[in-house]
Amino acid sequence: MEELKEGIDYAHARDAKFYVAANMVTHEGNEEGAGAWFRELRDLGLDAVIVSDPALIMICATEAPGLEIHLSTQASSTNYETFEFWKQLGLTRVVLAREVTMAELAEIRKRTSVEIEAFVHGAMCISYSGRCVLSNHMSNRDANLGGCSQSCRWKYNLYDLPFGEERRSIKGEVPEEFSMSAVDMCMIDHIPDMIENGVDSLKIEGRMKSVHYVSTVTNCYKAAVDAYLESPAKFEAIKQDLIDELWKVAQRELATGFYYQAPTENEQLFGARRKIPQYKFIAEVVDSDKATMKATIRQRNVINEGDQVEFYGSGFRHFVTNIQDLHDSEGMPIDRANRPMELLTINVPQEVFPGDMVRACKSGLINLYKEDGQAVTVRA
Repeated sequence: MEELKEGIDYAHARDAKFYVAANMVTHEGNEEGAGAWFRELRDLGLDAVIVSDPALIMICATEAPGLEIHLSTQASSTNYETFEFWKQLGLTRVVLAREVTMAELAEIRKRTSVEIEAFVHGAMCISYSGRCVLSNHMSNRDANLGGCSQSCRWKYNLYDLPFGEERRSIKGEVPEEFSMSAVDMCMIDHIPDMIENGVDSLKIEGRMKSVHYVSTVTNCYKAAVDAYLESPAKFEAIKQDLIDELWKVAQRELATGFYYQAPTENEQLFGARRKIPQYKFIAEVVDSDKATMKATIRQRNVINEGDQVEFYGSGFRHFVTNIQDLHDSEGMPIDRANRPMELLTINVPQEVFPGDMVRACKSGLINLYKEDGQAVTVRA
């Protein structure tokens, strides 16, 4: 709770809101202590909790009055009547089910005043609104208690099981490893549709993602929203830059989910990848000295003297330079840094700020498929 308080204060000092996901599906006994927990969150200054289970909603509303409640996407809200039902129970925002189309979103907006939060980027669950039991069955990790092992993304062999006299044998193996894994969602091209159809909040799925991924993606969508609100022409002018920027992070292939059509086999992950991210996250800035133009960075991947890198930060700031005057944590000059999380110092040609990220166009190991469908790990 002390760390949570620190995070809330940090966010509020920067005019950001702080939410806590409490969207587990409760079994008997899981709700014990929830009332006190919600009250403590409220007293820490939390802006809202995101909940899906009606039991926890009731406990929060009755035992922690004043704490705002948002409905999780796992509650599968797909129509305005559902929005109105939750409004009567005091909820102020509903996170749409990811299965909602753009036309349905527009109709919901016309018929309710409840705030709409909608997914625009990130992992798509193979199961309806994230309610899956594959992980429970295959790894004894409950997807609806926050423990999903993403069993759908594992590789599976497909077999033809014959009948009659040969039914005990297995033959006809298909030479490709299939999965039930969906591509990721990306709506960066369609921010105008999201805004014009009345979405109040854009949701980026960032669970188990790196700080590099989260910072890059949120930077892109913030730039897209700001540009479109300034003028549609401004948005169109930077749209391709935003798309290119998104491909600098490690992710799956991208599609628009259910917004414009039902997903097909083209929105599933099997066979050869059609596009591969080319950049690697190598460091983050922890301190800088404008007088000496030196920066202290925390290493996240191997860094070499002379590497070409890109710095980026909030407000869509970017510049490209080379690693120069690399020193280790003891101040000794080095040609190569390969100890994760070590503090290093380098020269920078322009001012950088704590929290800025550093990435390089570098090779790395990646999982691909050969033409016959077999998986292979290569250095890309």
